[in-house]
Amino acid sequence: MYGTDPSAPALAAAEAFAAAGYHSVLELGAGQGRDTLYLARQGLQVTALDIAPGTVETICAKARAAGLTNMVSVVRHDMREPLPLPDDSTDASYSHMLFCMALTTFELERLAGELRRVLRPGGLVVYTVRTTADAHYGTGTPRGDDMYEHGGFIVHFFDRPLIDRLALGFELIDVADFTEGELPRRLARVTMRVPQR
Repeated sequence: MYGTDPSAPALAAAEAFAAAGYHSVLELGAGQGRDTLYLARQGLQVTALDIAPGTVETICAKARAAGLTNMVSVVRHDMREPLPLPDDSTDASYSHMLFCMALTTFELERLAGELRRVLRPGGLVVYTVRTTADAHYGTGTPRGDDMYEHGGFIVHFFDRPLIDRLALGFELIDVADFTEGELPRRLARVTMRVPQR
């Protein structure tokens, strides 16, 4: 889940973005930047957003060390707020487990709406989430809205109806189940496209 190598979803996303001939990607919840740097190395102009303190400095330092400063811009941002990009301004969006953070269904719907706004027609969204098939689902402290807290960390677990709900206004292309980590975590990689206008 962590480390310096890119995640499996980032490899799949980069392949899809390359096949579509994309040049720019918005990464939501960039964390320590392992996927950010990988996407930039694939020739994508990456705008990376994360709310955690120190994220901007950490990723900027890594991009500088990798000679990728011209390919990466990092912004500290709360995903519950409107995305800091103009309409129709980026080719794609990528996020690994950002959607299953402590965001309510209403906040997720608003975020999906923001992605429809900032992506160009035909743009792809690739995101991953932990699912209700995960071993942690239904355990820990319930926080409502299929959210459970473990060790101070709240996870919003997704079922297929929630995936379908967030795909409203998009073309849902693929939902691929996969596992990650030692538990192992059970996740879905969702790919959807902004319709052509």
